[in-house]
Amino acid sequence: MDTTGAATVEPRRSARERLLDAADELFYYGGVQTVGIDRIIEQAGVAKASLYNTFGSKEELVRAYLDARHERTTARLTAAVERHTDPVARLFAVFDAQAEMLAQPNFRGCAFISASAEAPLGGMIEHATDSYRSDIRGLLTRLAADTAAPDPATLGRQLHLIYDGAILSARMDRDPSIAVAARAAVTALLDAALPSPDPRSTMTTDNSGPPDKTKKEHT
Repeated sequence: MDTTGAATVEPRRSARERLLDAADELFYYGGVQTVGIDRIIEQAGVAKASLYNTFGSKEELVRAYLDARHERTTARLTAAVERHTDPVARLFAVFDAQAEMLAQPNFRGCAFISASAEAPLGGMIEHATDSYRSDIRGLLTRLAADTAAPDPATLGRQLHLIYDGAILSARMDRDPSIAVAARAAVTALLDAALPSPDPRSTMTTDNSGPPDKTKKEHT
């Protein structure tokens, strides 16, 4: 049978994939507490039993949604870093990648900040947020250490402050160009934090000869 003109049939996605897709959109734009289970299952096109059989609870679904965003964000930042070999360029790559994310038309702020603001203390959402923030700070601290900064832990925390501040400003002010100011702040911070070059390495040969003994020295 000739199937040359036959349309390709995409395999039906699993209930888990459809639920996560629906959660990713609805939770990010509507909030994890505001969006109810009924909206999730309606958009995913699955039965309510499928949600509970797959995730067990809404909180587990929120945790899976945040874990997926965690993985995508850190993968994107890591890929940007790995395109460079110079330690300082690798650090700037994190903020360049962030600038691209802030400029996306569907940017609505940090999913983890939004979710944790609505979540009870000590639950799965708080743990997911803590894990994400730990990974971002760990990445910045490792990159700071690669620059030979004398105190990479402190520098990493300071860089994390700039990273967080850029996200909040871009969202609250609806101004993705804040990434330019964030990059300038990183530059100023690195200029202050990194050791200055050894003056001996920049000294030039003095060909002026011995000092003139006839000139009076000033004290």
